Amino acid sequence: MAGYTEAETGLVFHELSHKWGHGAPSLPGYDDVVMYRSVKHGQHGVMAHRMRMVMHSGTHMNAPIHLIQRGIGVGDIAMERLVGNGVVVSIPKDRWELVTAADLDVATPEIGEGDLVVIVTGWHKKYSDSLEYFGDSPGLSIEAAEWLVAKNVGLVAIDTPQVDHPLATSLGPHRGGPLMNRLVAKYQDATGLDPTKEHPVWNGAHKVLLSAGIPTIEQVGGDVEDLLGKSAFLHAAPWYWAEGDACPVRLVAICDPSGNHRIDTGAEA
Repeated sequence: MAGYTEAETGLVFHELSHKWGHGAPSLPGYDDVVMYRSVKHGQHGVMAHRMRMVMHSGTHMNAPIHLIQRGIGVGDIAMERLVGNGVVVSIPKDRWELVTAADLDVATPEIGEGDLVVIVTGWHKKYSDSLEYFGDSPGLSIEAAEWLVAKNVGLVAIDTPQVDHPLATSLGPHRGGPLMNRLVAKYQDATGLDPTKEHPVWNGAHKVLLSAGIPTIEQVGGDVEDLLGKSAFLHAAPWYWAEGDACPVRLVAICDPSGNHRIDTGAEA
């Protein structure tokens, strides 16, 4: 198993985030991440960056306030929703398919009450600035989101660009869309279906989760392939920003191959 092994404890740490920075794929309709060195070693003997960005860039966490009025921001998400036992479930999906409640019912490992849940459709392999990654991706059905709420899960992370099917977002024929001009005609030509009938609710699955106070992480990546079908201790690290609707996040999975999980007491030596 890949990852970083901590020498003293034998715990193995796995990166579940995509690399972030200038050139990170940006959701159609959003500005790119722009960053530059305002202070440079060659001139000043020190380096500092300036940047302009949309917080929903790369692997990022969404707080309830993103879609729910008077919801909490990323800095007010309870610690127990950011750190705890979780599962990484493999639910492979092709273009425009949905992750359903039935898929979650038979997922391995079994999704338990209060788990932090990482859903892997395989779409992390397509992470790029491309029509395919953003426009052809699968998404979570409203019924699947309701299933996760009923399980009282702590957090939901997914390896797709957005929680919902792209035709249920503003990428398609919803609220200010389509932000991908070719997407609606492409979907209709390929499926013979009307997206307004097949996906009539704007961000329905995402709103179900955030309404229940469940934060979400989109664009999971990194070494997630190493964890498919496994349980792990998950740690998500968003910014401590009370008003934040979203922010880049570092998602790490921690495994204990020895089975001798150990946490220091914190007492003085």
